[in-house]
Order: sequence, then C-alpha cells, then structure tokens
Amino acid sequence: LLSNPNVRVNCLDEYSMTPLMHAAYKSKADMCRLLLQHGADVNCNEHEYGYTALMFAGLSGNAEITEMILDAGAETDLVNSVGRTAAQMAAFVGQHDCVTVINNFFSRARLEYYTRPQGSEIEPKLPPKLAGPLHKIIMTTNLNPVKMVMLVKEDPLLVDVVALEKCYRVMDLLCEQCVKQQDMNEVLAMKMHYISCVLQKCLAFLQEGDDNLDALLRSLLKGRDGDGFPQYQEKFIRDCSRKFPYCEATLLQQLVRSIAPVEIGNDPTAFSVLTQALTGQMVLMDTEYCATCGEKGADKKCSFCKMV
Repeated sequence: LLSNPNVRVNCLDEYSMTPLMHAAYKSKADMCRLLLQHGADVNCNEHEYGYTALMFAGLSGNAEITEMILDAGAETDLVNSVGRTAAQMAAFVGQHDCVTVINNFFSRARLEYYTRPQGSEIEPKLPPKLAGPLHKIIMTTNLNPVKMVMLVKEDPLLVDVVALEKCYRVMDLLCEQCVKQQDMNEVLAMKMHYISCVLQKCLAFLQEGDDNLDALLRSLLKGRDGDGFPQYQEKFIRDCSRKFPYCEATLLQQLVRSIAPVEIGNDPTAFSVLTQALTGQMVLMDTEYCATCGEKGADKKCSFCKMV
C-alpha cells in the first residue's frame, strides 16, 4: 500500500498528525520503521500545537523509536507552540530515558566524515571499519568507565594499539568541533573528551602488555580496604574532568564546583555528577544498576558482567 504513488505517507488527519506521529506516540516501532523506509517526514510540524514525531516519541517513553527517528534526521531543536523542544517535553512527563537518548544523540554521518580523506590527506583519520564500533561507544548512555572498557574489549577491531590511537584522536577532533561550532554543545564536547580519555587509558594498558584489558577492568573495580570504594575509578573520572581542554566552559566549571569539595569516598561521586551533567539523569539509589558496569535495570550484575 505504501508503495502506491497515490498514497501520501505524510498525510494529515483532523489534528494535523501524520501516520508517523501516531505510530511514534503509540510505540509502534515496526510501523515507524516501515513509514520511515517509505519517506515519512520526521520534521513535519503541521500538528495543531506544533508537535513533531520526535516529540511524540519522547512523550511515549520509547527510547528505541526516539533513536530511530533521530537516525532518520529529526531536528532536536524544533519547538512546539509553547516553545518546548522534544527533550523538554519528554522530561516534563518523566520520560528520562528518551531525554538521555535525545541529548546524547550523535549521527553516524558526522563520524563517517572522518572515514574519508580530506584535503591533501592520503588516508582518512579513521578507518571505515572502526566507524561502527566507535559510534556504538559514542551512543552509549552508560558512562561508567567499566562499561566503556567492556565495549572496547568485546570488539576485536578496537583491541588494537593503532586502532585506539586513531579513535581517540578523532574523539579529540569531535570535542573541538562541538566547542567551536556556531551552536556550541558543551555536553557533547565533554562526552567526546571523556570517551577519548577512556580510549587513551585502554591504549596505555595495551601498550603495557594487557592484551585483553582485564587488568584495566580489575583496576577500575578494585575497592579500597575498609569500605570497598572504587578509588581508582573515582580518581580516573576526576582526572578526565580536569583534563577537559576548554577551561572557560560553563559545564566544566559546574563539574569542578560539584566534585572538587567532595572527599573521595563520599557522595556525590564523580560518576554520578558526570552522569547527571551529560545525560540529565541522576543516579538514583532506589534504581537497580549492575554492580559491575552500572547498566540500568540489572539486579546486582547484568547478564554480560556475569560472564566476566
């Protein structure tokens, strides 16, 4: 039916809602995918109150559909009739997972720019085969360094000195780009910098002979005597924040003010402060997280960590 040229995939109902808007609001992922494959307009805002498909996805609380619509080119800064963006609307109704997806979205196309030689370059800064694994790390909303090291460890393409060096250098370029672009994005810049720090730490351990990064994982997880607090992990995250190269950034100053006065071992931890700053989510004590990698929704240990 959708292949019929007489069928308008972006037709409007009496409320000026498109089929994609309806599918997104009703959490119909397969229908959203089908409509997008047939050219549904993700940025249509003919709705009577200016809502877009991304706004409806955020209101529905479906993170998968939210990411799907973002991948299709949805603009995150469009506002409805009362001046609210999709992220703000999702936050208002408590759909924090969708807020995190929107705020942390980074299109693969922007990364793939570096997989093509630019100017007088003979080789690209990033081998095309590394774009997928690196984009997966960029898109993760779990900033726990253990989880990020696991993402590196589980991909053979990344467990390589040359690959990690190329990846972290591209992350540094993306960090700079996020700061210097016209609509400066300090949140994404800090995230790119943080990922770069994790990749550099992985690189350092590989260069020291840690072929599978197990030694790094043990260091990040090791608790200090007495209370078991992961001191190495805390110091690593604090060090990452301090090394952010743009000292004038408001976000950096907020992080420093929140973390610096806190004695290591007390709350808030550097991880919780960083998570709230970059994803907009607080690490809530009554929410179940994996005790190893911090994955949300796990009971003590997530299924992946139980295999480690």
